[in-house]
Amino acid sequence: MYSALIAASKGKAVFEELLNSDEFTHIVTVSNGEEARKHLLESSFDLVIINAPLSDEYGHKLALEITESTSSGVLLIAKEDIEQAVCKRVEDYGVFVVPKPLNRQIFFRAVKLVIAFRRRALGLSKENDKLQKKIEEIRLVDRAKCTLIQYLNMTEEQAHHYIERQAMDMRITKREVAEGILKTYET
Repeated sequence: MYSALIAASKGKAVFEELLNSDEFTHIVTVSNGEEARKHLLESSFDLVIINAPLSDEYGHKLALEITESTSSGVLLIAKEDIEQAVCKRVEDYGVFVVPKPLNRQIFFRAVKLVIAFRRRALGLSKENDKLQKKIEEIRLVDRAKCTLIQYLNMTEEQAHHYIERQAMDMRITKREVAEGILKTYET
């Protein structure tokens, strides 16, 4: 089940009707970029559709802001004659551009691609966060080893063994042992 924000000065009802299915349970429509920004501050959306041009701006800047500040998938619909130029401005940021006039089948495929891309990006983001935490833990344990080497004249191997043994004996993580060591010797 997904949520969508539709920013369109014209054709809002058409997009709402196209998305109105079992997959999209929460659909919000707005007429301009300013309203879209307000809604994006208040809640998150799985998909944002921008039917360019909007009444207060074209829409490509809004699309870029959305990709930089949210995890929403963005679909920008532009006139066929300028679609390539718009695409060059936004495609590096993960914005999907679809030309007008809009074909129902192409629209549905584009929506599916945006949603799939978003899921993949969220998965990679979670994996990246996990790896960052692991790197942080390794650095912390290494700092604790250096502290043991400095203050207790241990070798690197002894310090490593000491941290592992403490973690096993106390049934805590190596990170917690390292934090305790650093708290003891660095304060």
